[in-house]
Amino acid sequence: MFVKATVIISVLFLASIASRAGQKPGENPDPHDCSKLPDFSHLKAELTRVVKEGKDRNGGLGNQQWATVVNRDGIVCAVVFTGPNRAAEWPGSRVISAVKASTANAFSTNDFALSTGNVYSAAQPGQSLYSILSPPNPQAAFAGNPQDFGQQNDPMIGKPIGGVIVFGGGLALYSNKGGLVGGLGVSGDTSCTDHVVAWKVRHGLGLDTVPMGVAPGPSDNLIFDIQNGVSSSGFGHPACKGGKPSEDIVRKLPDTAPIGPKR
Repeated sequence: MFVKATVIISVLFLASIASRAGQKPGENPDPHDCSKLPDFSHLKAELTRVVKEGKDRNGGLGNQQWATVVNRDGIVCAVVFTGPNRAAEWPGSRVISAVKASTANAFSTNDFALSTGNVYSAAQPGQSLYSILSPPNPQAAFAGNPQDFGQQNDPMIGKPIGGVIVFGGGLALYSNKGGLVGGLGVSGDTSCTDHVVAWKVRHGLGLDTVPMGVAPGPSDNLIFDIQNGVSSSGFGHPACKGGKPSEDIVRKLPDTAPIGPKR
C-alpha cells in the first residue's frame, strides 16, 4: 500500500508544479494573485465562527486558532487568528498553519486532493516518503514585526512559505467554478481538531468542490486505519489524544459539511 501511496503522491506533486487552476496554454498568471481566495476579513470571520462552536462540536481542547491561505503558487495571501490578540493562540501555530496550507496546495491537483493528514503514514520512518518533511522558508516565516502577525499586513503575506507538514489541518481549496485555487491551513489545537475546523471553514467559504481523494466519499478526509503502526490504505492518520475525542466528528464531516460539485 505504501508503494501505491508513493506513486500517487509523486505524480500529484509533479502535476501540481505544472498545473494552475483555470490556466490556459500560454498564460503566465501573476504569482501574487489572491483574487480567487477569501480576503483577511472573510477568512477571519469564518474561522472565528467555526472556532466558537467549541470542543463539543469540533473536538480537541477548545483552543483559539490560526489560519492561513496560500494561492496556487504557494504565496501567502492572508493570515488570521481568532483570539483577542496574537498571544491568545499558540504562537508556533502561525507558521504551522501557513506550512499546512502550502503542503495541501503542493500535493493536490485540479483532479485529486490530498490533505496534509493523508500524507502522514507514508512520511514515517522506514516508509516510502520518509524525509519528505522540510522546514519553511525562514525569510518568510520569521521576518517582520511580531505586532503585525495575524494582521492584514502580516510579514508572511506575498511570500512563498514552503515547507512540508504531514498532520491534519491542511486542505486544498477548490472553486465552485471548478479548479484548484490554493490551500488552507489551520493550527492551534490537536491536529484532528485542526482538520475539523479547516474542513468547516473551507465549507463555509464555498471552496470545497473537491473532485476526488483517497478517503471514502471520495474525499480528502482523515483516514483512521493505523494498527500496530501500519496504515492499511497507506494514507492513514493517528487518532488524537488530549481534550474531547474528535474521530467521530471527523468521520461524519462528509455528511455534516458535504464536499464535491455543487448542484
